[in-house]
Amino acid sequence: MGTDIRRAIDDLRARPRADVLIIGGGINGVATFRDLALQGVDVALVERADFVSGASAASSHMIHGGIRYLENGEFRLVHEAVVERNDLLTTAAHYVRPLRTTVPIFSTFSGLFTAPLRMLLHRKTAHSERGALLIKVGLVIYDSFSRGGGRVPRHSFHGRRRSLAALPELNPGVKYTATYWDASIRDPERLGLDLVRDGIALGGDHARAANYTSAVGADRDGVVLRDETTGEEFSFAASVVVNASGPWTDLTNDALGRPTQYMGGTKGSHIVLDHPELLRATGGREMFFEHSDGRIVLIYPLNGRVLVGTTDLEHDMAEPAVCTEEEVDYFFDLIGHVFPAIAVDREQIVHRYSGVRPLPGHGDVAAGFVSRDYRIESAPLAAGSRTPVLSLVGGKWTTFRAVAANLTDRVLENLGRSRRGTTKGLPIGGAVGFPRTEPARSQWTHEHLGDLDTERGTRLLHRYGTHAVAVAAAIRADADDRPLASLPRYSTGELRHLAASEAVVHLEDILLRRTSIAFRGEATEAVAEEIADAIAEVLGWDAATRRAEIDRALAATRAADPATV
Repeated sequence: MGTDIRRAIDDLRARPRADVLIIGGGINGVATFRDLALQGVDVALVERADFVSGASAASSHMIHGGIRYLENGEFRLVHEAVVERNDLLTTAAHYVRPLRTTVPIFSTFSGLFTAPLRMLLHRKTAHSERGALLIKVGLVIYDSFSRGGGRVPRHSFHGRRRSLAALPELNPGVKYTATYWDASIRDPERLGLDLVRDGIALGGDHARAANYTSAVGADRDGVVLRDETTGEEFSFAASVVVNASGPWTDLTNDALGRPTQYMGGTKGSHIVLDHPELLRATGGREMFFEHSDGRIVLIYPLNGRVLVGTTDLEHDMAEPAVCTEEEVDYFFDLIGHVFPAIAVDREQIVHRYSGVRPLPGHGDVAAGFVSRDYRIESAPLAAGSRTPVLSLVGGKWTTFRAVAANLTDRVLENLGRSRRGTTKGLPIGGAVGFPRTEPARSQWTHEHLGDLDTERGTRLLHRYGTHAVAVAAAIRADADDRPLASLPRYSTGELRHLAASEAVVHLEDILLRRTSIAFRGEATEAVAEEIADAIAEVLGWDAATRRAEIDRALAATRAADPATV
């Protein structure tokens, strides 16, 4: 996968046909791309912006079974998600790690009667806090789904004394804590990029992927694609079209001339805090709990920062999704609910982001009770057309492999072909050969990156998994590799390699998705300037383009903060 967006789009234009065209480069689209490539299918994927830049970039960075979905009666989904979580702990071990999760509990029996009523009605009932007994029942069921190949320890319960001994800053009104294990995903966008890279490697010339290429209509030859870097349009034919546009699924179908009303996504926002006291208070674990309004929320240490989320609000897809000041107030309130002695203010927010969940339309069902399950809808591309459009409705990060497998099976059925292999248990990208223990990682770094200093080699393995070998080779070959003055943890050679090999089109692609620079609040003007200087020649930017890219990137990294736009 190279950086030359012109070549990727020109490849589509030169051979404007494939067995399958996937519209949407979010996590479900890129996973389906990889699965179809594994089956030997001629597949093309287009994404209107950058890969994994829409709803998939706005996650809570969790790979989890979704214990709270048990309350909705979604046992099949929770079981599938736990199985997929366990699989990802191995197949994506470079980015997915076990996550110790603690639930503070303030009552014993509350919720025993209202929870079953919520399960039956799928609507909010009069709020009654979830008590210890109800949570215990849920965790027993949750643990049972990991039997026969579980990858994480089972849950434990502690009373007030032991809970406060382990977490001294916890609200002294706590009666119990329940601790169980899920998993975290440190760099979800990079995992998505690994899936694209894998698909291209598996399919060769018959697996093509282009970012900044949108589907804008349909004609007698197929789908009309637009090169978003030039505005040029061309037709592309396929035997099957997969609409994996996430919350934009209805808008994509409308553009194709077949309006649908499948979606009813809700907005979720997060803030990232640089707050050492709060970071210490978490004890390295996720705090996952019920706020005063019944909403399940989280406080989560990640990348040296603290992630706080999330909301669940109705949203109009015609409007941009931004984290509002009211949501920030809500986040500060929920922190105070669990850690009342810890002060938080807006100066400690280093990043905000917001996205829309790709949920199905849900009528009068309350947002928090909308199903997180998924389905596949089929309709012809146009009246009389023999080309089906398979629209994915729903889906969540954790189950992307299973979703892709179901989509792939439907595609193969339409093509009259059989499945060659499975992605179950197939390592993703830099997880191939990834060492699983600290001693093994030290040994691997010594063997493969021994000519670099130990700290740098360790850092590269952490960022890229075993793809660190290719990154290190590019660094060695770069005659002008040097640490950034503004951010010494990155070097000019490393950034030039990302620009040259990872389909980078804009500076924001590096700040927001190829690295964690924006997430950590390090996307300052000085950093943007220095990175732009490093990659300008690789991407063919003149002085005016370089300046425009800096301005665009800084606007993008601050877009979720109403105070800066």
